[in-house]
Amino acid sequence: MRWVWSWVFACAWSAGLPTSLRAETVTVGAEDAWAPYAYAMAGQSEPQGLAPQLVRAAFETQGVQVRFKVLPFSRCLHEAEVGHLVGCFDTTRTTENQAAFHWHATPLFQEELGIFSRRAPAGRALTQADLVGHTVGITVGYTYPTSFMRHPGIRREVAVSDVNLLRMLAAGRVDYILVNTLPARHLVRQMPTLQNKVWRVGAIGMDSFWLSFSKLHPDGERLCGVFEKGLQSLLANGQYQRMLADFHRTQQP
Repeated sequence: MRWVWSWVFACAWSAGLPTSLRAETVTVGAEDAWAPYAYAMAGQSEPQGLAPQLVRAAFETQGVQVRFKVLPFSRCLHEAEVGHLVGCFDTTRTTENQAAFHWHATPLFQEELGIFSRRAPAGRALTQADLVGHTVGITVGYTYPTSFMRHPGIRREVAVSDVNLLRMLAAGRVDYILVNTLPARHLVRQMPTLQNKVWRVGAIGMDSFWLSFSKLHPDGERLCGVFEKGLQSLLANGQYQRMLADFHRTQQP
């Protein structure tokens, strides 16, 4: 029976430890359909992609274990906003959502917000100014620059997903679409019917992405600070740079 008493003693000792010395586990929302950054895969319980790898690694430097709740992005963001989840990724920071969440200082990563057309690029790359007077497709529930969303001269049409957005463009229902460049190219590689029918012709700019922490969850503000410390640790020891380089090598055509 010695091992039983040893186990009981260990449990009692652990329960008596200060919170700061115990292992902590948090549940974070992960979007399910934004490959190659964060996505669900059949037969896998864990989310795939760069973002969950970075989130897990950053928290682990601070002694925090992570569970992921994988769900559509709009629902993920809503659950964080109302406090059902402590946070959600991958979120861009805009005027509209600035006050709704706690934001860590260091972005998780950056990705280009590209302009795509049915015609191959010719001449200079397009910018937001070239979208004025045109109909531009966007994905419902995603965050876009405030200057684009509020521009009175740009007509916006909404699709339910990036896949439908690309199909909308290929079918000629909009003049352009805004979609992050690497995820768009990843989708086109998976959908041969779209190849040579949609082209990147410019960009709005680079988007930064965050794990947005809930202001209504009791641990939101504290864990936002913990996560920032974790990102800084990854940057300081070079692990962040290695993970990013490994990710981009896997995305080469």
